[in-house]
Amino acid sequence: MGSVYSSRLGTGVLKGNEMTDLTNNPVQSAEAKERLAPNDISCSRGMAKWLTSHQVSLAVSSYQTGQLFLVGVKASGGIHVHAIGMGRAMGLWAEPQRLILATTNQVILFENILGNNQRVGEADKYYVPRVAHTTGELDVHDIVVTGDGEIVFANTMYSCLSTLHPIHSFAPWWTPAFISRHAAEDRCHLNGIALKDGKPAYVTMVSRSDVINGWRDRRHEGGCLIDVESNEVITDKLSMPHSPRWHKGELWVINSGTGYLGVIDLVSGAFQPRCFLLGFARGLAFHNNHAIIGLSLPRDGSFKGLPLDEELEKRDADPWCGVQVINVATGDVVEWIRFQGVVKEMLDVCTLPGVHLPSGISPTSPEVSSLRTIASASKNVEPA
Repeated sequence: MGSVYSSRLGTGVLKGNEMTDLTNNPVQSAEAKERLAPNDISCSRGMAKWLTSHQVSLAVSSYQTGQLFLVGVKASGGIHVHAIGMGRAMGLWAEPQRLILATTNQVILFENILGNNQRVGEADKYYVPRVAHTTGELDVHDIVVTGDGEIVFANTMYSCLSTLHPIHSFAPWWTPAFISRHAAEDRCHLNGIALKDGKPAYVTMVSRSDVINGWRDRRHEGGCLIDVESNEVITDKLSMPHSPRWHKGELWVINSGTGYLGVIDLVSGAFQPRCFLLGFARGLAFHNNHAIIGLSLPRDGSFKGLPLDEELEKRDADPWCGVQVINVATGDVVEWIRFQGVVKEMLDVCTLPGVHLPSGISPTSPEVSSLRTIASASKNVEPA
């Protein structure tokens, strides 16, 4: 592991109060003018213990407030939420050593700069933006990394799956058979990718529309799940589906418009609900037989007037914004984090196995100019 330098902190391993608490980090997006107040976030009594016992941290993106939230546990045993201002935080892929985040017009690769025995404050991972691919505005939703290391993303604006290109904004990788051409029209709201055996295997979209914003007229029913290899439409009876995931031999999907998480019968196409979700849900990750799901408040327009509203009214319940941890065997919510105040929507959720307390820095932060790291010298190069 190389050395870490900061002109403000001096030579050596980063230390001191580099970490910024949630309440001290300004909201970045134009939609939100306020700062997060101390009482804007709460969590279940056992949330910290669950993260510790399962040896995992969380990464959650919120495009509405333009922040990437990193959730871990402090040495004292309390929850720590670190917010990185990104302007617009969209689709997210996370590994212990690397984060890949889509923003308004870029896909940014963050790398952990800390070795096993290095810390930034209490953080055991510190993610620094290293590579930014400028794509233009594509409204990127799910991002995956294939078994071959290729980055594939749901290019929602152009109704296709795409890869990064060294010269152009993107290279189309797969397009639904009903899409007649690539146009910046968000025709079907293609949003979700399920990896199977290291390859994109299934895709979700809100409709089979081939006209500009046509999906908005098919929010109640018409949501599709399509087999990538065969182009077969497995079902078109969903309501605003998101976040398909292949997990332990089953294809899970969030039927967001109805408020249910469930699995798809690949023979009949039937959706089999497993549990009700207390909000408009997007973002799904699995860890140790638990599903971790992002929740948003139904907003006027796209999220209003859906079957979810009736389900909430039937239960005399208000919708949540936050993250819920669900036992997939029982469907019970075992732990949760709730955002109130300025934060109203989440987009993606990922797990960071083996990470205790993650932190990082924004590419627009003034500190990024003075944060410099040096790789270990090659054996055939003598130090100056």
